[in-house]
Amino acid sequence: MKLHEGLFVFVLLLWFIASFMIHGSNHHERKPYIVYMGDLPAGSPSTTVADDHHNLLLDAIGDEKIARESKIYSYGKSFNGFAARLLPDEATKLSDEESVVSVFESRKKRVLTTRSWEFLGLNHQYSKRNPLIESNLIVAVFDTDSPSFSDEGYGPPPPKWKGKCVTGPNFTACNNKVIGANYFDLDKVTSYPELSVADTDGHGSHIASTVAGSAVAGASLYGLAKGTARGGVPSARIAVYKVCWSVFCNEMDVLAAFDEAIADGVDLISVSIGSPPMDFFRDGQAIGAFHAMKKGILTTTAAGNDGPELFTVENVAPWIMTVAATGIDRGFVTAFELGNGNKFTGGSINTFSPQKQMHSLTSGAKAAFNNGTPHQGNASACDPNAMNQSKVKGKIVYCLKTYTDPSIKSLGGTGVIQLTQQQTDYSSILLLPGATIPSVSGKYIDLYINSTKNPKAVIYKSETVKIDAPFVASFSSRGPQRISSNILKPDLSAPGIDILAAYTKLATLTGDTSDSRYSFFTVMSGTSMACSHATAAAAYVKSFHPDWSPAAVKSALMTTATPMKIKSEDVVLGSGAGQINPTKAVHPGLVYNISFDSYISFLCKEGYNNTTIGLLGGSKKYNCSKIKPAQGTDGLNYPTMHKQLSDPSSAIEAVFYRTVTHVGYGASLYRANISSPDSLSVKVFPDTLNFVKLHETRTFKVVVKGKPMPKGTQILSALLEWTDSKHIVRSNILIYREKI
Repeated sequence: MKLHEGLFVFVLLLWFIASFMIHGSNHHERKPYIVYMGDLPAGSPSTTVADDHHNLLLDAIGDEKIARESKIYSYGKSFNGFAARLLPDEATKLSDEESVVSVFESRKKRVLTTRSWEFLGLNHQYSKRNPLIESNLIVAVFDTDSPSFSDEGYGPPPPKWKGKCVTGPNFTACNNKVIGANYFDLDKVTSYPELSVADTDGHGSHIASTVAGSAVAGASLYGLAKGTARGGVPSARIAVYKVCWSVFCNEMDVLAAFDEAIADGVDLISVSIGSPPMDFFRDGQAIGAFHAMKKGILTTTAAGNDGPELFTVENVAPWIMTVAATGIDRGFVTAFELGNGNKFTGGSINTFSPQKQMHSLTSGAKAAFNNGTPHQGNASACDPNAMNQSKVKGKIVYCLKTYTDPSIKSLGGTGVIQLTQQQTDYSSILLLPGATIPSVSGKYIDLYINSTKNPKAVIYKSETVKIDAPFVASFSSRGPQRISSNILKPDLSAPGIDILAAYTKLATLTGDTSDSRYSFFTVMSGTSMACSHATAAAAYVKSFHPDWSPAAVKSALMTTATPMKIKSEDVVLGSGAGQINPTKAVHPGLVYNISFDSYISFLCKEGYNNTTIGLLGGSKKYNCSKIKPAQGTDGLNYPTMHKQLSDPSSAIEAVFYRTVTHVGYGASLYRANISSPDSLSVKVFPDTLNFVKLHETRTFKVVVKGKPMPKGTQILSALLEWTDSKHIVRSNILIYREKI
């Protein structure tokens, strides 16, 4: 295949699952801070920028030697700033400098972790593609031994690519599919030989192959979910920027990767990590994405895995595309049978086939130590120190909680049936043959064990089943958000439950050292997986419209998204505009575009001062007093419309000003259709938009009014649809009130 100059996609792949945040507690100890200084000074070489950083540090610290030792890194390729170890008073001094936008402690962030593309309507064989551009998209991963990352048929990297390939242990070379690799460990949390871009837990390989993996026929997880595994843009190239080590993803490493990737010439960035939202310019990902946006690069992020509670959504900056997780129409079930012939089904992904017809069955309670024997923990919940190994060995064990398979295996058990109090909509791979069952089934298992002299059971290999979809994942974080309260987040949703994709050869299926199973493919769930689907969808749209801005691509995906089939009060707060529909997004009809100047006007409305705004603009000095004020409730040309009520007893009043750009063909007349509850008045002025030619713009106003919400009502939802003979351009309208 001959490759041509085209687009570049970058996926910031983060390979390790972080489950908690770590914050320092000693106020007298130097801690890593990020000093953000806005755009790069016009015409300044990187050496001059680095010297400026040192001089600022020296002024704040007052000691040359300490200043040099304290500096960690200078950001100077795509934006201006540095990382340094500071005392609180030094951070305060730096924040008072006119050349500094913000100074904030570098936080520890966490990773938010085949059939799905057919479910989305993007069929590899039949869907229209633009191969001359798609074949040059760059997506990140580094496990080049996987068949998903073969470079067969690829020519050399396109001339536009300016990145590099950093080799190390378990990663010796890039190829023409994986063309770039780099890592950042500014705080030196790991050491050689572990220091490498190599994927040691499979998360990165999974994400990258979902975006851009080559088509691999016959892919499966030990025969489960068998089919052709491929990415949404399978012709794309791949580059890696690794920023997570062990369970940690350091914010200053993430920002360094943004600095590098933007300068390397990428066109899309995908980041599957997050942390609680912060002020936009005290959040490394929001900062990096802001400068990416300024260069025409769309950043896609995961919404977070803290659902279903409201106000849990992460990565909320409006220039970011924030993605929630949904389910596809395939699920996994594991059947098991008791010795009395009764059969049950449960969750989990069980790759094991039974070696014999029946195994002895017991419960954690029955396996407890006898009275008088020292023990610790809850035997019924299968705490390992509470059970007698001789009573567990060789048996299937029934446990009253989940995540018990490591305990049962360590004691020599052959299988596990575990109880969950809350039914989940995703499946986990267990160390042993096992099934996770709801509490309603548990009483029958318990009764059988306690009323039978020699209880037995057999657990069968999992099977796939067809289920209703799409639906919002239970774990997917919900909006609304508090940083910019009238911007609705998440933006949209994408498949993130039980996704089959590539895996690393450096880890077992469960990551447990006692596990002997290795596979080129595995199943994972999380908003990380949703983020990678949305990145691929954005790349697919960009391959047809390489000149579209990040906001235009995002708008196309949002206004053509598929609404959720399964309705609930918080469905829009969980799914945003709906589930991505890549093929429809290529021809959205109208797009809501947002320029850099519009974002600056929005930031002025949000209360950012002139000094900050001036530093963001770089060579073009902005001043809020000289900028046309952002209009309306939200002040931004966003594809959705949202109002949070600050006074729960007040009447509803919101005005949204919007401008749409015609991206269809020839003359078109669009009419506004409104769907709203009786208690909400939604009017559009004008209610028709006439376009004569491509790229024309038209402006309209949406006025929303209503009486105070009755007690017990939190959400009122409406829908605006602009329609012509070929397109339906959807915008959700949401009014939210917190409980009182």
